[in-house]
Amino acid sequence: MDQSGFVRLAVIAFGLVITSFFVRGFSQLLVGREVAELLQAPLAVSGFVLIVYLFVRATLNVVGIWSIETEET
Repeated sequence: MDQSGFVRLAVIAFGLVITSFFVRGFSQLLVGREVAELLQAPLAVSGFVLIVYLFVRATLNVVGIWSIETEET
């Protein structure tokens, strides 16, 4: 994984989390609280798992165990 891939995954992760809040909010207006939570859950969990993965990957990069390649220009 290079730096641009890492940043792309970070943007996707935060996008998933933010989208889950919008899905929950608009779904509550249409179908009720319980169903809205069920619709939100996959997005929020996948975004959170991706954020945790990126945190672990960045930590391992700092320690020097699993490096993230830098782009040479």
